[in-house]
Amino acid sequence: MNKKITGRAKSCVTHVFLIIFAFIQVYPLFWLFEFSLKDNSEIFGGNIAGLPKHWRFGNYVTAFFKANVIKYFLNSVLVTGITIAVTLIVSAMSAYAISRMIWKGRETTLKIILMGMMVPIHAALLPLFIILSKTHLLNSYASLIIPYIAFGLPMAIYLFTSFMESLPKEMEEAAAIDGCGIYRMFMLIVFPLIRPAVATVSIFTFISSWNELMFAVTFINKAEFKTLTVGIMSMVGAYTTKWGEIGAGLMIATIPTVIMYLLLSEQVQKSLVAGAVKG
Repeated sequence: MNKKITGRAKSCVTHVFLIIFAFIQVYPLFWLFEFSLKDNSEIFGGNIAGLPKHWRFGNYVTAFFKANVIKYFLNSVLVTGITIAVTLIVSAMSAYAISRMIWKGRETTLKIILMGMMVPIHAALLPLFIILSKTHLLNSYASLIIPYIAFGLPMAIYLFTSFMESLPKEMEEAAAIDGCGIYRMFMLIVFPLIRPAVATVSIFTFISSWNELMFAVTFINKAEFKTLTVGIMSMVGAYTTKWGEIGAGLMIATIPTVIMYLLLSEQVQKSLVAGAVKG
């Protein structure tokens, strides 16, 4: 009887702790939502944390159309989508060559690739700016996509290589005996097995590209190529700033990240469990 009571008490304490932790994690998103529905007079009038007295959904309309947030949003979707697609294809195929094929220097190649994870973004800012300037790629989508892919590949290749090494080789060997080519083997056998790793790489690449600001501010000056982070920053006025509309823009920028994680969270959990089992 005492054991049951002790077990229930521990379970209640655990649930209370998890509820408090979940509230702490979710509250900033809720606060941003209510912040986006206020105007300056309410924000600076002492109601910074409370519910809006007047729900100003017009802030979203203004942010979307008058502040060109919809244009910046589409630019971010284009840049991030191409970055994720190219990163997934190149890193998955590179990891397959490193983990499955026997060739001289593959371990050295992997080490050189992983050294890219040690390069800070600030150290590459000036060299990249000079290269992009000399190649006339500044103020273009390519000026963001190319660096994003380059910085995303080391981590992606590392994750794919670690995941592929935990997969059994028997299915590939049987397919090779039946005459299956290497590209068909990769697409039909290996790629479906690494879907958890694909989800993990997709989320990491999405977050790093979608929220990136340093390259976007430095390499893009024209409004037609600005991404969402730069566009929202440009909403800050020299004399007056409508913070409610900026909050609406930040909320619009946050929603895709939440949706992305909710759609792929199960696959990410499988990837983490597979890595733990392997370890």
